[in-house]
Amino acid sequence: MPKQKTHSGAKKRFRVTRNGKVMMRQKNRAHLLEHKSARRKRRLAGETEITGREAKRVKRLLNE
Repeated sequence: MPKQKTHSGAKKRFRVTRNGKVMMRQKNRAHLLEHKSARRKRRLAGETEITGREAKRVKRLLNE
């Protein structure tokens, strides 16, 4: 049987850590940043963990 291909959209948006956590960038940080407060922009910096059923779905897309 041929190898499974990784979902190219998911590959760009998510990553799986060594411990198996699924991480993603937070939303609301791409554009229209001028009117958002500095506090809000700092809070949105970095990545957040996806848990539960969603994490399972993403892992399946990434062949993890």
